Order: sequence, then structure tokens, then C-alpha cells
Amino acid sequence: MRITDLLKKESIDLNGVVTTKKETIEKMTLLMEKGGNVKDLEKYRAGVFAREEEGTTGIGEGIAIPHAKTDAVSGPGLAAMIIRDGVDYDSLDGEPVHMVFLIAAPNTEDNIHLEVLSRLSMLLMDDNFRANLMKASTVEEFLGYIDQAEKEKFEEETEEKQDKEEKKRYQILAVTACPTGIAHTYMAAESLENTAKEMGYTIKVETNGSGGDKNVLTAEDIANCDCIIVAADKDVKMARFDGKPVIVTKVANGIHKAKELIEEAESGKVAIYHSNEKGEATGFQEEQESIGRKIYKSLMNGVSHMLPFVIGGGILIALSFLFDGANAGTDVFGTGNPLSKFLNLVGNVSFGMMFPILSGYIAMSIAERPALMPGIVGGLLAKAGTSVFAAEADWIPSGFFGALLAGFIAGYLMLLIKKAFAKLPRALEGTKPVLIYPFFGIVLIGAIMVFIINPPVGAFNQWLYDGLASMGEGSKVLLGAVLGGMMAIDFGGPFNKAAYVFGTAAIASGQFDIMAAVMAGGMVPPIGIALATTFAKNRFTESEKQTTVTNYIMGLSFITEGAIPFAASDPLRIIPPSIVGSAVAGAVSMAFGCGSRAPHGGIFVVGIMDNAPMFLAAIAIGAVVTMFGIILLKKPITIEK
Repeated sequence: MRITDLLKKESIDLNGVVTTKKETIEKMTLLMEKGGNVKDLEKYRAGVFAREEEGTTGIGEGIAIPHAKTDAVSGPGLAAMIIRDGVDYDSLDGEPVHMVFLIAAPNTEDNIHLEVLSRLSMLLMDDNFRANLMKASTVEEFLGYIDQAEKEKFEEETEEKQDKEEKKRYQILAVTACPTGIAHTYMAAESLENTAKEMGYTIKVETNGSGGDKNVLTAEDIANCDCIIVAADKDVKMARFDGKPVIVTKVANGIHKAKELIEEAESGKVAIYHSNEKGEATGFQEEQESIGRKIYKSLMNGVSHMLPFVIGGGILIALSFLFDGANAGTDVFGTGNPLSKFLNLVGNVSFGMMFPILSGYIAMSIAERPALMPGIVGGLLAKAGTSVFAAEADWIPSGFFGALLAGFIAGYLMLLIKKAFAKLPRALEGTKPVLIYPFFGIVLIGAIMVFIINPPVGAFNQWLYDGLASMGEGSKVLLGAVLGGMMAIDFGGPFNKAAYVFGTAAIASGQFDIMAAVMAGGMVPPIGIALATTFAKNRFTESEKQTTVTNYIMGLSFITEGAIPFAASDPLRIIPPSIVGSAVAGAVSMAFGCGSRAPHGGIFVVGIMDNAPMFLAAIAIGAVVTMFGIILLKKPITIEK
């Protein structure tokens, strides 16, 4: 392992001023911490002093190489200090020390500190090499002398071997994740990969998609990279990045600002991330996460885990009605034959997990694993609507809004419980996750939900349900237009997700027309753009025209994100027509009483929708409106352009 791979600029001091050996070691360990290799400074420092008690590391010739192998080290590292005036270090030759190299090694089977110690000692035997280091005036010059000496001294490290190692090393790592894990996740990954290639950097991107994590970053990848970019709108596993420079930003920046992200990642100014809460990752362009952004990420973490239950369960329930047409209009509709009864049972169990999963993973995002259990219990209580103030027949579920509140309350409640029991004796540490956290978590979230949340939120839920049920035709059409238009404002962003979540919550309340309007609004933008690229080819570039078939497929599959590349390149001529077309589709769908028990699926669930022909008509009308709007706003592209 090369010295220059371990020695970072921030861990080098060319003008150290110390007066004692103790002060020297204390200052050196602080330099090591700046390099991000130390998880527990005090424990590491104690390890260095313990090694000194076994025998001095002042090897003579004005050099000292203190070192420690300990669990307090997250990754191998070096720190260096030049002491112009010298310091009494109790060296073997009794001479003052002018040059100190400190080694940090993790407590693993491979004794990496011995390899580094041997390599350093061989280099430092050269008088000219030591003289060059002493006269270096800049950190870059200091590292340059080391690099040159290594290349000359260790000739067995041929160019072929170095090239091979370089190919295995990724300069930049990235993780992309969006709440649904369908489109934004992969679009951000592609943008970062293409941009890095254009800029001459090597990059590896892990995608946390709906089908699981792909291209997962290995421990070796993380140890050898320069910086890590986390472009995500939900929680990702961050503890593995401890001790590395990390930039945290929203997934949209991974799509639209890939060049700026990569430039910042390679600037050398990104702060070191610490998973032990002593530090935070750098926000993109020095913007730290706001409270609103953190709340949004926690909410989206719950939504992303909830969606598979809602979608799978919703489609099964819808199929149970499709296969039970003979009993339409009766009390047993949807369960009148064995197949329908099976589909309905399994679908309802899956769909019923919507609230506890939502609240559980919101809570877990805030306070990690201990908060999952009280969050789930809070969601179940929101679903049950229990109240000690009313007879069982009068219980009103607090539903989606109650589950939302339960998730956030359980998360912050668990943070308080952790803090309250932080100073328990070490012997009782094991009781926290199995006894203290579960007991107090359940008791407190239960009391809050039953006595404080459920009564008023349940009443609000009932008022909202009654209000939606009693809406006049005009009001419903307006609601459909608003929800449909929201689906096209940001194509998968917060507005889009807010409308979609409202639609899924409405299904749970039996309002199937709202979900149909939302789905119609979300399908229109990609289809409208595809129509425009089909019938007005002269207004689009060759690369844009090549996405026509893809946009038809994405639109018909209810993946609104297909419109993003067009909106990003020409927002003023793409977004307004898309909003208008989606609003028209939502209004038409609502006006004709279209209904969807399935919360996703697009064209593939049309067969189990209420008034399916008019639903298709609503999409067609909205897409045509979008197409004409784009054609009117966009001018033909000239050959020069």
C-alpha cells in the first residue's frame, strides 16, 4: 500500500510547534482525526500512548513513527508533522525529533501497520529523501517528494500493476434513490455516470430501486474512493461511509446538476462524514439539510416502503371484483366465488398493512431500528381508531393522517427515550433494545394515539370522507382537475407524490374516483410528449425523437417521470402544456365517474376500472391537449440550431 494513498493533505503539518513528547502525540492524533480515519479519538490516542510505553518509537536520525492498531480506527491512515525546532522525544539515539509520521491501523487480521512501518523506514533511511521532506514549503511539494521516492525505491510496482489497481479504483462513488424507486433513481444514476465519463473521472453508482439495491458499493470501493455522492429523497445506509467525504443532496440534483456535483466531489473541500452523530455529511454547494427537507425524506421513506403493499394489495382487490361479475350489486360482490374470495382476502391483508408500514418506516428514518416497533403500533392504532371515550361501534379510524402523525411522533419519542436512558450502567445496555425501548415505546405511543390523536383526527377523517361523498358534480370535477394538474407540476417530485398519496389514501376510504383522476393525470405528460414527437418531429432533436416509443410505454404504464428529460431541457414549453393536459384528464375522469381500486398499473389495470372507456378517453383528451400546447409553444428547430 503506497504512502501517498494513506497520507491526506489535511493530515500534514509542515510547521509543527510542540515542546514535549506527550504534546507531540496529542497533536499528531488530532491531525489523524482530520483525515477521517478515527472513529473514537480518545480511544485511539490511548492506544498510541500504550504503544509508547512498550518502547519508544523515536527510531533515531530525528525521526519518530508512533502507531496504534485499534478498533477506534475506521480505515488505515497516516499523519505527518515537521518540527523545525525539534522536540525531546526520548529517541533511541537521544537526539531531538524533527519529523514524525503517525500510523493508524484498524484492528484486522492483516497487520497493515507493519507493512506501512516497513515501507516508511526503508524510505527514511535515505539522507536526501529526509532532507527534501524537511525543505518542503508546501503540502503538495511534501507529497511529491514521497511519491517520487516510492516510485524509485519500489521498482517491483510496475506500471502494469499500478494500471490494474487504478482500474479497480473508483474516484467517485454515488448512491441514487427516490421514493418509488422506479424512474428518478435510474435517471440520476445515468446522468452521473455519463457526466463523470465526459469529465474523465471513474465512478460507480449504486441504485436503491424498487427491485432492490443494484451495483452495491463494496467496502473496498468505499475505502479507495475520493468522495461519495448520496443523491436521494429517502433514507439510504449511511453508516458504511463513516470516515469518508460525503455529499448529500436530492435525487433531482443527480439528474440536473451532475457536473456541479462531480466538481464539488473532486474539489477536496467536502467534509468527512461520521456515523456516530459527531458530524454530518456536506450538503450540496454547502447547503445543509433544512428541517423541512428532513421531514420530507422521513415521509418519503415511509411512502417508499408502503407503496408495494398498497399497489400489490390494491390490484388483488380489484381483480377480486373483476372475477365476481355474477354477484355485482350484492353484499358478497368480490367474495362470491373461491377465486374472488382468495384474491380479496390476500389483497385486503396486504392493503391493510399500508398504515403501520407507513408510520413504522417514518419513525425508523428518524430514530433508527428501535423506533420501528412503536411506529408500527401507532399505525395499527390509527387504522383501528380505538378510543376509550366511545363504544366500540363508534370507533372512527384516524386513518392516513393518524398514521402520518404516529410515524413522526414515534420517531421523535424514541429519540427522547434514548436520551432519557443514555446514562444507564453498562451492565444494563443489553436491556434497552429488548425491554426498555419496546415497553416505553408501546406505552407512550399507545397513550398518545388513543387519548390525543385518534379522537380529533378520526373526527376530521369522518368530516373529510363525508365532504368528499357529498361533493357536487362541479366540485368533484374541480378536485379532479387540481389533482391531475399536480401530477404534472414536478413529474414525480413533492407535488406529484402529494397527489398520489392522497389518491391511495382515498382508496382506503372507498373513494375510487379520486385515484382514477390521479392516475389519468400522471399518465398524460409522457404520452402527450410522445404524440408531439410523433406528429411534430421538426420541433425536436434526433435524440429526443428516439425516446418516442419509450415515452408511450412509460405513459401507458403510469410512470410520469418519462417527461423529465424534456421538461429539464425546455421547462417553459413542456411543463405548462403538461399541467393543462393532466388537469383536463383528471377533470374528465372525475366527471364521468371513472374509478380505480388499483393504485397503480396504468393501462394494465384498465380492465378492472369503473367506466374504463371514459377513463381511456380522459387520457386521450388530456394527451392531445398536451401535444397541441407543446406544438404551439415550441418553434421548429432550424439546421443551424
